[in-house]
Amino acid sequence: MTIKPGWQGRFFEDFEVGDVYQHPLGRTITETDNTWFTLLTMNTNQAHFNAQVGADSEFGRMLVVSPLTISIAMGQSVTDTTQNAFANLGLDDLKLTAPVFAGDTIWSESIVLSTRESKSRPTAGIVTIRTRTLNQDAVEVLSFRRTFYVHKREVGGASSLFPQAAEPLTLEDA
Repeated sequence: MTIKPGWQGRFFEDFEVGDVYQHPLGRTITETDNTWFTLLTMNTNQAHFNAQVGADSEFGRMLVVSPLTISIAMGQSVTDTTQNAFANLGLDDLKLTAPVFAGDTIWSESIVLSTRESKSRPTAGIVTIRTRTLNQDAVEVLSFRRTFYVHKREVGGASSLFPQAAEPLTLEDA
């Protein structure tokens, strides 16, 4: 049997200005996600974790804390954009364009805005993307530009740490 490698991510040479990546995994945000993230990050605005305060707000319910939405959107883009990156260089033009609530499912997509060789690291390039995040109703809830260093193909990305079993997996194991 042949071991087929999983998706290894894109390298600098794979990015072309104008390419759009629709990131494959949507994520439904739960009330628990929101409460834990809010309290973990010490955000004391009760609009994120107090149902009565949320109900009395102009939205009529608790809001998802913005850094959670941002974190999920960035995470959704990693598979397609920064799997082989080694540093984020900037996050710019961040816009929170619509509220997000527990129960919303968000999806993200990114467009490549620019690429250039690194002047200080000949084994890497610099890529800038714009990511937008949509909810289940196709309403944009977030957008931002992100610039990152990404390895060139000749260098490779992060090495796999997949453990090597003493015995290979076979059909007989099924």
